[in-house]
Amino acid sequence: MTPSPDHASIADLLAIMARLRDRERGCPWDLEQTFDTIAPYTIEEAYEVADAIDRRDFAHLRDELGDLLLQVVFHARMAEELGEFSFADVVAAICDKMVRRHPHVFGDAAFDSVEAQSANWEQQKAAERAAQGGTDASALAGISRGLPEWQRALKLQQKAARVGFDWPDVQPVFAKLHEELDEVRAEFASGDDERLTDEIGDLLFVCVNLARHAKVDVSQALRHANAKFERRFRRMEALAAEAGGALDGKSLAEQDALWERAKAEERGLA
Repeated sequence: MTPSPDHASIADLLAIMARLRDRERGCPWDLEQTFDTIAPYTIEEAYEVADAIDRRDFAHLRDELGDLLLQVVFHARMAEELGEFSFADVVAAICDKMVRRHPHVFGDAAFDSVEAQSANWEQQKAAERAAQGGTDASALAGISRGLPEWQRALKLQQKAARVGFDWPDVQPVFAKLHEELDEVRAEFASGDDERLTDEIGDLLFVCVNLARHAKVDVSQALRHANAKFERRFRRMEALAAEAGGALDGKSLAEQDALWERAKAEERGLA
């Protein structure tokens, strides 16, 4: 029996996933999936949620949150088939964690500031890792290696800053940015590809630090930059077509002129 979309519940979604994974009556594609093959979809759906939020497209956000929820249900179903845990265990674990990590809401604790609350959160996470047998006592412990590297860079910087290893304001970050850029230029001239890779990595790390000091979300900033580039490039293609030609048939100078025109149109200057 197919549930009505107007009255669907999480139980219905769990039942749908169970049917999809049914060895006799299920979907061949869903049956052949594993944690490893589904993980990339999980990451992709999380980014699509972020994209919908960035565009304030709430109809799309509703759909993308559903897709992301399906990923959780899919992983939980595969774990249940292995006898590891169920979706109910996932829900119970996160409920327990949220109550435990918010003693100021569900208990008698009180914090004087958001910073004090954040420090308590980190202490609780460290205690949880220790209780699970973790032996890493570093201030940098607990940062997932599965994160995108820009996000890992941000978390490394945030954790180091909590113990005081941080620039006092943004001015030294600008100075470091110029220093790293000069080192990149030097390695371009040297022709040492390995050193050039290291120096470009250092430059990107400082860029993340600059965004952190500016309280700018790195991912959002890069999404905006990507969207802007795509929007302007597509307009260049359209302008070239309107003139009766193709973009790849024009010289770089002509393409630059179209780029500047696309920028001017966006700014209302055309």
